[in-house]
Amino acid sequence: MRLLIVKLGSIGDIVHTLPSLAAIRRALPGTEISWVVERRAAEILRDNPLLDRLIEVDTKALRRWPVSGETLLAPRQQLRRLRASAFDSAIDFQGLLKSASIARLSGAKRIYGFAREALREPPSRFLLTNTISVPVRSHVIVKNLSLVEGALGIPVPNDPALFEFPLATTRAHLAEAAEAAAGIDDGFAILNPGGGWPTKLWSAERFGALADELWTHHGLRSLVTYGPGERELAETVLSTSRTGKARAVSLSLKGFYALAKRASLYVGGDTGPTHLAVAAGAPVAGLFGPTEWWRNGSPRPEDICIERDDINCRTDCHRRSCSQWICMDMSVEQVLHFAGERLRRKQLTEKVETKTFA
Repeated sequence: MRLLIVKLGSIGDIVHTLPSLAAIRRALPGTEISWVVERRAAEILRDNPLLDRLIEVDTKALRRWPVSGETLLAPRQQLRRLRASAFDSAIDFQGLLKSASIARLSGAKRIYGFAREALREPPSRFLLTNTISVPVRSHVIVKNLSLVEGALGIPVPNDPALFEFPLATTRAHLAEAAEAAAGIDDGFAILNPGGGWPTKLWSAERFGALADELWTHHGLRSLVTYGPGERELAETVLSTSRTGKARAVSLSLKGFYALAKRASLYVGGDTGPTHLAVAAGAPVAGLFGPTEWWRNGSPRPEDICIERDDINCRTDCHRRSCSQWICMDMSVEQVLHFAGERLRRKQLTEKVETKTFA
């Protein structure tokens, strides 16, 4: 069977689809699997041993002005290559008109997607040949796995401990992580103050104070990670910290993933690096405001969501701008408390594992 996965982005969305890729490959080892992804998010999937083909597209290029002749020609060439692949089935994990259109234009005989209640853009269902009902109020990883189970009739894991996140790293990525953590031999925390939406951000000044408290109470140095356009944010964290036990580092996505595998603790909001940290198995304390932990956060019960439960405006908020912005107004003391609890759970797990293998 030739199968096309359509999941264009973002980083977090792609990470949340990786367990579905692993389940398909495990159940159907002979299937030829291709994946269509936006070029800006493709790094996560490049060189993935479970994929036979990665198809990178740039749909946003068509919205930039002026549009060159080469830009106009590229989609036509990509479409021609897609149709030449003669896909038997396509699965649209995105739930958008854009993604369903790509699945339809691929020429796949069967196009699977979510039923109406789980679609981000319900009209996209008219481009599907088969719709699959999934549990609506569930983690997005579970929704994706349910879609695969219904579409392909294969077994999928239902225990978060069995969720697989296949990412391919190289020596260069490992070296990147080693350089970022150079000189730290006794554990470190990753603090990620950035995020795609302003409403998802916790105060950079409070991140700086948190770095001091993690050193004072837990002996942890902090690595403040930042992405494109976030350097000033990271520098604000450092300038607020008084102990000098934090430093800023910028890595590639896979370099960050390799670093997160070594971390004693990760603290960040609902953003791509947080989802990568979950995939890496880092102990996570997530800062959530306008979005839901049960849907987007870590599926592992040992990880912790830090959120305001004393306000009534958070239900299905998802606002990218807000005049009040109170959902992310959490104190350093509150975040430190839950970060400490996540460290305690990590230590308990390590003790159990030590006894098991003794």
